[in-house]
Amino acid sequence: MNKRLVILESVAGPLYWVILAASVWVLLRGHNEPGGGFIGGLVAVSASVLWAIAKGSDAAARRLPTGSPVRLAAIGVGVGTLAGIPAFFSGESFLTHWWGEIPLGFTEFAISTVLLFDIGVYLCVWGALAGYALALLALGEAEDGGEATEEGRS
Repeated sequence: MNKRLVILESVAGPLYWVILAASVWVLLRGHNEPGGGFIGGLVAVSASVLWAIAKGSDAAARRLPTGSPVRLAAIGVGVGTLAGIPAFFSGESFLTHWWGEIPLGFTEFAISTVLLFDIGVYLCVWGALAGYALALLALGEAEDGGEATEEGRS
């Protein structure tokens, strides 16, 4: 028997984007205050899990920025590694932080290698934990006979 969660399917679209916006806010807020890449990545995982429950794990995996949790996690590791490259060429220790500002006309945006590292952590956490959660949800879908897939809800 195919059980549709019509209300969940209806609110999943807008709520997905609200949760992702909140995760980016937590990522950027943590630049100077508690929070940052790890907790922002966890919030992004909750958006992916919401989409998987509403539309199926395959649809949630396709909704990731890279279309693959493993690829997203690998890009996150690469971005995090880039944060240490400037210090490497200056002869300083690997994660020596560099700070700067980008003038935007009406204000200046503070940027640093710390933010680049946090973005890498954010992407890595989102990819790794979303992949784990989506795999577990896919197992549950297989036990249900595939009822929770997007095709089964059309």
